[in-house]
Amino acid sequence: MEVGTSSSSGGGAFEVEQDLEALPEETPLWKLTVVSAIAAGVQFGWALQLSLLTPYVQLLGIPHKFSSLIWLCGPISGLIVQPLVGYYSDNCTNRFGRRRPFIFSGALLVIFAVILIGFAADIGHSTGDPLGKVTKPRATVIFIVGFWILDVANNMLQGPCRALLADLSGGDGSKTRLANTLFSFFMAVGNIGGYAAGAQSTLYKSFSFTLTDACDVYCANLKSCFIISAILLLIVTAVAVTCVSEVQYTRKAVEGEEGKVPFVGELLGAFKNLPRPMLILLVVTALNWIAWFPFLLYDTDWMAREVYGGEVNDNGLYDKGVRAGALGLMLQSVVLGFMSIGVELVARQLGDVKMLWGGVNFILAIGLALTVAVTKAATHSRKFDAHGNPLLPNSSVKAGALAIFCVLGIPLAVTFSIPFALACIYSSDAGSGQAGLSLGVLNLAIVVPQMFVSFLSGPWDALFGGGNLPAFIVGAVSAAASGILAITMLPKPQSDGKLMIP
Repeated sequence: MEVGTSSSSGGGAFEVEQDLEALPEETPLWKLTVVSAIAAGVQFGWALQLSLLTPYVQLLGIPHKFSSLIWLCGPISGLIVQPLVGYYSDNCTNRFGRRRPFIFSGALLVIFAVILIGFAADIGHSTGDPLGKVTKPRATVIFIVGFWILDVANNMLQGPCRALLADLSGGDGSKTRLANTLFSFFMAVGNIGGYAAGAQSTLYKSFSFTLTDACDVYCANLKSCFIISAILLLIVTAVAVTCVSEVQYTRKAVEGEEGKVPFVGELLGAFKNLPRPMLILLVVTALNWIAWFPFLLYDTDWMAREVYGGEVNDNGLYDKGVRAGALGLMLQSVVLGFMSIGVELVARQLGDVKMLWGGVNFILAIGLALTVAVTKAATHSRKFDAHGNPLLPNSSVKAGALAIFCVLGIPLAVTFSIPFALACIYSSDAGSGQAGLSLGVLNLAIVVPQMFVSFLSGPWDALFGGGNLPAFIVGAVSAAASGILAITMLPKPQSDGKLMIP
C-alpha cells in the first residue's frame, strides 16, 4: 500500500510565503468534501489492482512466481515519487496553485495508464501476439508499462491531495482532523466500489465493445472496471480543481542555502539523528507490512486457487473464486470503514496505544494462520463432477474464508492510522517539530518491506510447491513478532493523551 509523505512545510532552500490577506477566514465544509472525494477515485482503482490484476497477469501468461515482481512499482514509486512531488508541490508558484497542477496531471496519467492496462491484450494481439493459453509478450510489456505509470500517477495524486487539505484547513486542528476523517471515509467508499465492481461477472455487458477475440469475459470485465474507474476519477478531480481555488504562492531564497536539495539532505539527516522511539517504531512498522503485503498481493488468488480449487484459464471456477475474493475485500472495506471511525475511541479506552497496536497484530497473525485451516477444509471437502472437474466449495468453507477477510479489516484500520499518529507524536515529544519528515522516514519502513516481499514471495511459494500459503505463514510469524515488539519495546508517548488519529 502507498503512503503519502509530502509535507506542506516548505523549508530547505526556499521558504514558501503566502499572501495571508488572500486566505479565506474559514474554508467551507463542501470544499473539504470535494477534495477528499478524490480519494474515492484513487482507491477505486487501487482496489481493482488488489483484487483483479494478479489473476490478470497470469492470464497474460506470466508465471505465478514472477507476478509479484510487477508489484515492485508501488513501493519504488512510493519511495521516490511521493517525496519528490511533495517537495515540488510545496514550492510550486504556478498561477493555478501549488497542488492543483499536480493533482490534475496525476489524474490524466491515471486515465492514460488504465487505458493501457485494460486494452493490453487487444493491443498485444493487434501487434502480433497469438491467441489462446500462451504467453503474450507484447501484451505483457504494455501491461507492465501501464501498471508502472498507474502507480506513479497514483502517488502523484495522493501527496498533493493531502497537502491541499492541510492548506485548506489553515492550521486549524479540528478542521485538519475533519479533513482527514473525510479523506479516510472516501478511501473506504472507493474500496467498496472497486471491490464490488471486481466481484461482478456481467459488468462487460454494459460496455459491449470490451469483449473481443483477444479479451475474454474476465478480461472484458476488468477492462470495464477500469473504464468506470477512469470516469469516476475524472469527475471527482474535475469538480475539485474547478470548484476549489488556491492562492498563488511566492517564494524567496534563504541566504546561504541556495543549491541545497532540501528533501534529500533532511531525509539523510533524519536517519542520523533518529530518537530511539522512532527506531523501534520503524522496526514494528516494517514487520507489520511484511505481514500484510503477502495477503494484499495474493488474497483473491488464494481464494481462487486454494479455496475454490480453480486454475488460470480453467472452466470458470478460478474466475468465480476471484470474484468471491473481491466480495471478501469489499466486506473487509466495510469493516475497515467502521473501525477507522472507532480507532481513536478504542485507543483512549485502553489508555495505551501500543497495547491496541500490539493486540490487533495478534489478530492479524491469527487471521493469516487461519488461511491454512480454511485451505485444508476446502481440500478435504472438495467434490468433483463426472469429468473430474472440481465443484464450488461448500457454504461453510466460503463463509470461513469471507470471515477471515472481514476480521482482517480490524487490524487494517489500525495499520492505516496508529503508526502515522505515533510518528507525529514522537516527533513532537523529541521537540523536532518535523512531523512531515517523520512521516517520510516512516514511509521507508513501509515501502522497503513491500519490495522485500515482492522479490521473495513468489520464489518462496514456488520452493514449497506453489500456492500462497507459505508467504501467508511468513506473514503470520511477522505479525506476531510485530505485536510482541509493539507491546514490550515500543515506548509510551509522553503526549499519549493527545493522540489524534490522522
